[in-house]
Parts: sequence; structure tokens; C-alpha cells
Amino acid sequence: MTESRTMVRTAAPRGHLTLGRTVAVPVRRRSVVIALVTAVLTVAAAVATLSLGRLGIPLPDLADAVTGGARGTDAFVLERLRGPRLTVAVGTGAALGLSGALFQSVTRNPLGSPDVIGLGAGAGAGAAVVALLLPGTVPVPLGALTGAVLAMALVYVSTGSGFRNPGRLVVAGIGVAAIATAVTQYVVYAVERDKAAVLTAYLNGSLAARSWGHAGTIWLVLLLVAPCAALIARRLDIAEMGDEIAGGLGAEPRTTKTTAVVLSIVLSAGAVSVSGPIAFIALTAPQIARRLTRGSGPHLLLATLMGALLLVLADLCAQQLPLFENLPVGIYTLAIGGAYLGYLLIREWRRGVL
Repeated sequence: MTESRTMVRTAAPRGHLTLGRTVAVPVRRRSVVIALVTAVLTVAAAVATLSLGRLGIPLPDLADAVTGGARGTDAFVLERLRGPRLTVAVGTGAALGLSGALFQSVTRNPLGSPDVIGLGAGAGAGAAVVALLLPGTVPVPLGALTGAVLAMALVYVSTGSGFRNPGRLVVAGIGVAAIATAVTQYVVYAVERDKAAVLTAYLNGSLAARSWGHAGTIWLVLLLVAPCAALIARRLDIAEMGDEIAGGLGAEPRTTKTTAVVLSIVLSAGAVSVSGPIAFIALTAPQIARRLTRGSGPHLLLATLMGALLLVLADLCAQQLPLFENLPVGIYTLAIGGAYLGYLLIREWRRGVL
């Protein structure tokens, strides 16, 4: 009975996206509709980001400003303040959403995300060491990226099997995250409190004072990794049936899983390098995408769009809510993720899984 219900729930009307005369990609109509709605909501949130507030660009002038006609204050807001920040938010959210979808597909765990394997904690430790022990010598984003890479290298070695075994990966990641957190706490404790204050926003995840250089970095990572993720999307879909079935269908589950984890880490590291360790986007975006479509598979495109929407909305709140104005955006994503995690735990408990 359970299997039949699952089959009915995951089945969905499929159409085909035709590319030329030889390629026909199967797509679910429901997924396409939800993806379009998500994209429209993201555009609406982006318009609100640029137009609301004391320095906002008036709606009648916004189209002209975006197409190159901005002058005076509008030009400053678009080119220096909100334009780069918005572009980084969209790119970072998209990268985190795609990263989480890849990781959750490999682990087959709704609570899985790159944060679980210590990437965010490693980035925080690297940022702390650079900002507080080596001030002015190395940029903080480079320190964060170095910390993330070292944490992943330690996880890779600790598992004894690289990134192929999801269970070992999570266990090793928890241990590495604990070590990295200890390093961060020690560094913060060892220096003067006023020096440690400059690190607080970065450790929480922040989009303040972003530049077009940051935007170029995250979008370059996306442009390089997204096509690779698209190439393995079908194999990931098959791999969710189990290693034996996937191997019989030629999906090469071990290679597929390793590739997906590496791509997930690259995306997360790119996001961390421009905005710090923003929590829970990688966890919640793929889950929301999967539940909205009511289908099987990782839903990479929709998870990417959902990640962008969630982070743009969180940043809009960070800029415009008067009571919590100018808080790091990571605090808002923690609130979103914490609420969703609570819902997820209650749901799993009611189903008897926990």
C-alpha cells in the first residue's frame, strides 16, 4: 500500500522540451509552472530591493536606471549600494540551493547540506584566523575559502573512502565542524573584544558592502558548475533508486556521488568566499522545491531558483525591517531555517521516522 501511494504521489504529467530535431528533454508540467512562479517572485523581490526605502529608486525610473539611464543618486544606489548586493544575493542563493540539492540527492537525507560536513565551520575558522591573527595581510574572504578547502580536505582524508560513502562523510564532517568551531572560539577569545567585533557580521553571513567583484566571483562559479550539475542530473535521479539498480542502469553510482559532492563543495565554497557562511539556504531550498513539485529526483533547477528567492527575500528584510534593520542576512536565514527544521522534525516524528 505504501509503495502504491508513493508511486501515485510521485507520478506527474510529463511533457517534452525539444531542442532542435534530435533532443527531447522530459519535463514535468507542474515543475515548469512552479519554476516560472519562483522566477517571477524573485524578480518581484529584486524590484522591491531596488525601489523600497529612503534611497530606493522610484518605480517609474527603475527600468530606465537598470538599462543604463541612471543619474545622480539613482546611479550611486544602483552601481554601488544595492545593485552589487542584489546580484550577489541572487548568485549566492542560487549556488547554495543547487549545492544543497546535490548533497541531499547523494545522501538521500532531508537534513543533509554542505553545512553538515563542516564547510561553513571551516570557513568561519579561516576567516577568524585571517581577520584577527593576520589583520591586513590576507583578505577575509580568501581566508574563509582557505578554511573551507582545508576542512573538506580533512573530511576527505578522515572518511578513508573520499566522498563516496555518505554516512562516513556526515560523521567525519561533524567532527571537523567541531574542531573548526573550537578554533574559531579560541581565536576570538585570544584577541581583544573590539578586534573580534569586526568578524561578527562575516561569521553570521552578510551581504553588506558587496562589490561587482564579489558578484563576478559567485556568478563565475555558477556558470562553471551548473552545466556540470545538469550533465549528471539524470544519473542522480536514477541513483536515488539505490546503488544496485543505478549500477544496473549504467548510472555509475560511486562516480556520480563523488562528482555531486565535489560540485556541491565548490558551490558552497564560492558562496562562502563572497558572503560568509550563510546558514540553512542549502538545507531548506531543495526541500521546499521537492515538496512543491511532489515528485522524485533532486529538482536541481527549481532548488537553484528557490535558493535565490529565499536569500533575496531574507536580504530584503535585512534592509527594510525597521526593528532589525542592518542585521546580517545570515540571522534571517537562521530564523527561516530554524522554523523549517522544526516543522520537518515534527513531521518526521508524526510519521514515526524519528
